[in-house]
Amino acid sequence: MPARARSSARDTGRAPLRARRSSPRSRSPAPLPARAAPSSSRSGQHTRVSAYDRIARLYDPWSVSVVEDVEFYVAEAVRSGGPVLELGVGTGRIAVPIAQAGIRIVGVDSSEGMLAVAREQAARAGVELDLRYGDLRDPPVDEEFALAVIPFRTLLHMQTDADRRTALAAVHSRLREGGRFVFDVFTPGADDIAETHGRWLEREPGIFERADWDEDARTLTLRVSGDGAEAELSLAWLPVEQWEALLAETGFVVEGIYGWFDRAPYAGHEDSIWVCRAV
Repeated sequence: MPARARSSARDTGRAPLRARRSSPRSRSPAPLPARAAPSSSRSGQHTRVSAYDRIARLYDPWSVSVVEDVEFYVAEAVRSGGPVLELGVGTGRIAVPIAQAGIRIVGVDSSEGMLAVAREQAARAGVELDLRYGDLRDPPVDEEFALAVIPFRTLLHMQTDADRRTALAAVHSRLREGGRFVFDVFTPGADDIAETHGRWLEREPGIFERADWDEDARTLTLRVSGDGAEAELSLAWLPVEQWEALLAETGFVVEGIYGWFDRAPYAGHEDSIWVCRAV
């Protein structure tokens, strides 16, 4: 796969925050219209508009250079034999290649806008995706899976240990005995924080992001804007030791922790890719 060198800046959050050390462009975005108010939705019931709904059409252009993880997750899916559950399926960036590899995949996301894009991507690729609207803490699936994945730092949207435990327990309950769970998260380095904090950076042509880090609370507020769309995303990170404790509490054994998608061993750097087994 066409991956960047491991020494280049990495991505944080499902949102592709990249601290480009090679001359990031610091500019302010053009003024944007007010955000849309939450509107109604499915089956006549009120549904909160996700921040990702506001940038659903912007998301793929924003994350166009994020490629390193795709081959990794496809390999894990093929190894499992399927079926695969992806929580936080988004626009299908991972799910479509998994389906192209001949593996059945069910994708869940809390953004109807992102799911609409995923359906379009699947149609263009000529593959079938089983896409469902729902929360990763209570995904609307009844079957058991050989593999569950939560790519692109999506677990960082869980802001409290209670939410994290609920999400991890939901994954565990939807795996077959001995089923595997693979996800990736990050802990920011001092350089990333220093280079991006409080600055609007142009990450792709016409697409801007601003990161506001709170090191004491271990939270990141990430604003994204471009092409008339804007969203504010909230993420919260944990040290590796706390992820290990939460996984043990929710019935997982950690089989391996990688430092990058080339399966290099974790060495205490920002990114961590986890391979776990349900027990």
